Amino acid sequence: MNLPGARERRIRTGGVELCVAELGDAERPTVVLVHGYPDSKEVWSEVAVRLAEEWHVVLYDVRGHGRSTAPKPLRGGFTLEKLTDDFLAVIDAVSPDRPVHVVGHDWGSVQSWEFVTVGRTEGRIASFTSMSGPSLDHFGHWIKRRMTRPTPRRVGQLLGQGAKSWYVYMLHTPVLPELAWRGPLGRRWPGILQRLEKVPAGDYPTASLPDDAAHGAWLYRDNVRARLGRPRPDAYAHAPVQLITPTGDSFLSERLYDDLEQWVPRLVRRSLPAKHWVPRTRPDQLAAWIDDFAAANEADGQEGPTAQQPAGKGPYAERFGGQLVLVTGAASGIGRATAFAFAEAGAQVVAVDRDAEGAARTAELARLIGAPAAWGEAVDVSDEAAMEKLADKVATEYGTVDVLVNNAGIGLSGSFLETTSEEWKQVLDVNLWGVIHGCRIFGRQMADRGQGGHIVNTASAAAFQPSRALPAYSTSKAAVLMLSECLRAELAEKSIGVSAICPGIVNTNITATTRFAGTDAAEEQRLRKRTTRLYGRRNYPPEKVADAILEAVGRNRAVVPVTPEARGARLLSRLSPGALRRLARVKPPL
Repeated sequence: MNLPGARERRIRTGGVELCVAELGDAERPTVVLVHGYPDSKEVWSEVAVRLAEEWHVVLYDVRGHGRSTAPKPLRGGFTLEKLTDDFLAVIDAVSPDRPVHVVGHDWGSVQSWEFVTVGRTEGRIASFTSMSGPSLDHFGHWIKRRMTRPTPRRVGQLLGQGAKSWYVYMLHTPVLPELAWRGPLGRRWPGILQRLEKVPAGDYPTASLPDDAAHGAWLYRDNVRARLGRPRPDAYAHAPVQLITPTGDSFLSERLYDDLEQWVPRLVRRSLPAKHWVPRTRPDQLAAWIDDFAAANEADGQEGPTAQQPAGKGPYAERFGGQLVLVTGAASGIGRATAFAFAEAGAQVVAVDRDAEGAARTAELARLIGAPAAWGEAVDVSDEAAMEKLADKVATEYGTVDVLVNNAGIGLSGSFLETTSEEWKQVLDVNLWGVIHGCRIFGRQMADRGQGGHIVNTASAAAFQPSRALPAYSTSKAAVLMLSECLRAELAEKSIGVSAICPGIVNTNITATTRFAGTDAAEEQRLRKRTTRLYGRRNYPPEKVADAILEAVGRNRAVVPVTPEARGARLLSRLSPGALRRLARVKPPL
């Protein structure tokens, strides 16, 4: 058993003997983790050890799996009614006097939907967290609504889920699934999970996999057709439910949960950019969300103050709630607006800027806006040693960053011949090397964690729009754009997305600090005021860029020109680069 420190017991129920493992202090509230198909309880090991710091964690092998015995005969031995009997036997043994928090994945979630909607478990479940496994009753009603009132969209949804459910049809065939799992499929399954699902190699799956998968085929045969054909009309949840939806799930459509609110009065939705086996690929995020939701619903089994809504609000709350986001250049402008947007979505925010007071103020306001936690850090992104120190501090005190926004930048205008080597160095140190440091240091932490993430690099429309007035600035931003494209290709295999944001003319205070090469102090100040007035008349707010950043992360977009002029320049750079070159010769009216 790959659960160090676990206490194991055997529980007899319904003609089978269940293997139950416990971690953590038994005096604390209990979280029960229910595994899916073709897994055993060890699929939860990474999540369990994280939760055991605060909870009494219970895992058990479902009948016929792992070290639990199989019913005899197999046919009829895996009905939802018998699985519910097993669940009640487990919680009566491990938490007889206190409701438990249930967490289910895949078929563990399917059967847990039964637990949380039948009358005989009412009062025994404090909360339920579901992932990658719908209620068969809800699924049956979902199908019936789309068949009785077909529209092109509904028919498309049916066909889409039908294609994803190919394995269900296969598991209903006699004998063949058992032969496959006890033969070549069982031997190759660990490699398939590593290659297709990015599941780390190690001591999962366990050696019992071939038998687990062969026995587990009866989960489908005993329940699917019967429940989908005759779904219960009273399948209403009697406890708060947290739904975690992996957006890259190959087996289940997100549309399956469109109607869930009618069955679950108290529902929290989360989404995760991951594939099906999230207990193995995203244990940190799952443990954090499970912990938060269970804690919110713990007091006497009653709904807590955050039980009905995820942390944060707005359209991105279910995607970023509870995640750790680090934003550089966060004291003002696009950086501050981005920090606020993530805060509103319920993310934890690390606001970084060389302006210590500004970074602290951004963090303070982020907490007021909705961030469950926010911190300000004073760092010069061009200082590699300082960035290394920052990364160590963040990892130690706050955790591994989920989203990194490399936004810090400075402006420099003036002809190439008038720009000194020192001015070139200043621009490249911040605009390019600052991004390189952030990507390399925090990107390495993301990759080492092995649970995905996202990097956003603020480039500019100047990255693909040459200008005689911005040679140094445009060069730095073009380099950021190409760096982002290269990094995106490399980190895709680590499930880390990379986006380059190209804002265009945005009304921020960058114009008030822009350097103008070849001018004295008085002329530089005049040019700054004139440029600031120009950007002010354009009046494109940084909040719109922040929205584009959240959308880019949510949709994993590669290059995002934000303003109309940025989109136009991007299009011209592809269709007619010569036209852009001719425009570049025009002397700006400053």
